[in-house]
Amino acid sequence: MTGGPRAVRRVAVLANPAAGAGHAGAAAGRAVARLRALGVDVEPHAGRSAADAVRRAREAVADGVDAVVVVGGDGMINLALQAVAGTAVPLGVVPAGTGNDHAREYGLPRDAPEAAADVVAAGRTRTVDLGRITGPDGANRWFGSVLATGFDSLVSDRANRLRWPRGRMRYNLAILAEFANLRPLPFRITLADGTVIERDLTLAAVGNTRSYGGGMLVCPAAVPDDGLLDVTLVAAMPRLRIARFFPTIFKGTHIRHPEVATHRTSSLRIESPGITSYADGEFIAPLPIDVTAVPNALHLLVP
Repeated sequence: MTGGPRAVRRVAVLANPAAGAGHAGAAAGRAVARLRALGVDVEPHAGRSAADAVRRAREAVADGVDAVVVVGGDGMINLALQAVAGTAVPLGVVPAGTGNDHAREYGLPRDAPEAAADVVAAGRTRTVDLGRITGPDGANRWFGSVLATGFDSLVSDRANRLRWPRGRMRYNLAILAEFANLRPLPFRITLADGTVIERDLTLAAVGNTRSYGGGMLVCPAAVPDDGLLDVTLVAAMPRLRIARFFPTIFKGTHIRHPEVATHRTSSLRIESPGITSYADGEFIAPLPIDVTAVPNALHLLVP
């Protein structure tokens, strides 16, 4: 649902200078300069850690800013969601990450900080859903794009343990290592209507939006304002078949394969021994987790 323009006079800008291979710092400077040129009062913030970034965003919301603006990638957006979800304060995004899947979904200007700042200043909002994850400890965490478990989360676990190489190559190395160790993963998934799915999988993805990993359309039919989550389950397969299968995810044609099952649900529980979960590219919690679609949880500034 798209609303009329809001007055955007004072914003908090939250930046992650390390995002986008270090390009976010420059993008933040350009976006802030543009916003100020448009007459917007800007309060820059740079969190010293993830927890500090969330704290700063929550303080800005409590202080009554007209918007919280993130400069960075999907991980930085995830941090801001923990502060703005369920509030009347809209989120603005200046894409400056590696994947930028939120930006892809909502048509936000990429590689153009001034254009993204123009979107913020214009004040046009779209109200969309978010996913809410409840972990084993009872803590809740919001996400906006896709939650990943299985092969994807094992790759992220390994990449996070590696200290070399840096950047994208570390992730590529983790993919190769986990592919060599590929094995069927026993999952139990319970949907909102009581349906229980127990089978060996390669991965399970839960999408509020369509893509993750920089444009991989893992949940190609997901709609971010329908009050539902799209679930994509990829069955366990031999390595050679998996190697041929994965490129089809970029086009979203993987759902035509007999090894893929899709579901749509308002909530679900995911269980698999020893497997973790990631959402918006960020570590969330070990399984089991409960995931719920929360309608109209976010006001997003859009073109």
